[in-house]
Amino acid sequence: MHFIRPVGREASSRKYDLLSALMAHGLAGDKHRQRLVLRLMALITTRYNWQRDELTMGQTEIARLWAVDQRTVKRDMARLRELGWIVVKRPGARGRVSVLGISFTNIMRDTQPSWPNIGPDFIARMGSTAGVADNQDDKDTTIVPFRRRQVSTATTDCWANACAFLAQNNPSQFDAWIAPLTDEGIEGGQLILIAPSRFHASYVRTNLMERLVTAVRTVDPSLSGVLLRS
Repeated sequence: MHFIRPVGREASSRKYDLLSALMAHGLAGDKHRQRLVLRLMALITTRYNWQRDELTMGQTEIARLWAVDQRTVKRDMARLRELGWIVVKRPGARGRVSVLGISFTNIMRDTQPSWPNIGPDFIARMGSTAGVADNQDDKDTTIVPFRRRQVSTATTDCWANACAFLAQNNPSQFDAWIAPLTDEGIEGGQLILIAPSRFHASYVRTNLMERLVTAVRTVDPSLSGVLLRS
């Protein structure tokens, strides 16, 4: 996924979309995530240059804006860099502060599970503005399909029962990431699932695979695990 930078005729709406995605992501998390997201939003709304994709602000200024000490600034800015939300464009040198940039693509990718909390109109809008293929081989990964909760067509009772369990525990996460998976049956003692894109499969493997395996083995202990393909 590549999120188009908020410049040009539709810049205002895209800025609101970015901030809305961050807001929903923060509200869906614990107090630590909420605080980190709020601090990033403060930097974006007060000091970020949208046209040039530049954030030039010293630690003293950031500490004053956030009402914290510089140690907290160092810790949270490091965390934002680890997430890939903030990138260093030019390191500080000779008394000058670093020039930072904002990775809209990484932010929108990481906040995507919370989009259903905003509403189907937001998801539909993001489908037309956020998805741009990075190369020709990834044309099928431009948009991650979202749908209202429905269990994927299942060829096994195992997957149907696992879906019911997963949907009950976290409906919005199920809508966004699990419902689009297709049951392809059992092979070598593993349940085979097909993701709609490589991006979708990568996200599920990284963030949800343990949950999927637990649900599948709960309903059918004879299975050794889940094999996800795209």
